[in-house]
Amino acid sequence: MQRVSILILVLLVGAALGGIFWLWTPDRSRAELEAKYLGSPRDYLTVVGVRLRVTESGPANGRVVILLHGFGSSLETWDAWTKVLSSDFRVVRFDLPGSGLTGPDPTGEYSDARCVQILIALMNRLGVERASFVGNSIGGRIAWTFAALQPDRVDKLVLISPDGFASPGFQYGKKADVPGLLTLMRYALPKAVLRMNLVPAYGNPAALTEATVTRYYDLILAPGVRDAMIARMRETVLEDPEPLLRRIKAPTLLLWGDKDGMIPFANSADYLRNIPHCTLVRLPGLGHVPQEEAPSVSLAPVRHFLER
Repeated sequence: MQRVSILILVLLVGAALGGIFWLWTPDRSRAELEAKYLGSPRDYLTVVGVRLRVTESGPANGRVVILLHGFGSSLETWDAWTKVLSSDFRVVRFDLPGSGLTGPDPTGEYSDARCVQILIALMNRLGVERASFVGNSIGGRIAWTFAALQPDRVDKLVLISPDGFASPGFQYGKKADVPGLLTLMRYALPKAVLRMNLVPAYGNPAALTEATVTRYYDLILAPGVRDAMIARMRETVLEDPEPLLRRIKAPTLLLWGDKDGMIPFANSADYLRNIPHCTLVRLPGLGHVPQEEAPSVSLAPVRHFLER
């Protein structure tokens, strides 16, 4: 009987180890990812100790628009918009620290204050005194925080399903509760699991293409990115955003898909109530990343707002 128990235990351990081996997801090599996604080595700029991947397009003397992506994303989320906006604007986009080819911040800090510091330094490096900001999700939170703290450097503000108000797992004044199971993505991240987590970002799941899933997957597997994503979640300490939102002076456009499965459309009322000069555009049937799901439809009100 004891031998049978030992045999069963050995088989169970073997099955567990086999499962881990099968699911094990190592980082992709930087060389492989750069060959696929890096336009030019010149796209790297070192700013306050972080080597950022930064791209610019459009007329050098055009009005500047800075695009900030969301959590787990990269500057590619703006590809379709950039092609159109670059005809009239100088478009600047970059991978936030802990994302894409920028990779981890050597300081290990991913606070909003650190992001504001990096933005100021990047604008100074590029010779940009003022710009319009467009931010999606966490990029939206960084954008409105910057607009509140640096009002003289912001012309206009576009917030797409912005983050910032308390939600389950993210309470004011407390570090986020990051489930232990989520941290396992550092070791095992099947592509099918990532797809399942991307689907709620789309109002129409059929609009999520395999190419888009592959891009997210590739860049999340960039060296150090998964560790940085976990660190960002663990470091997130939300503060009541209302006092900061009320300090925003820039005209603000709020863009929100009414099928957003990440941050509900109902949250738009909080921003309308607190940002002094704010207009809401509701996007019927769209989700959390309308710039990917329906680029033409979602860009139309943004372009009109920026050109006005």
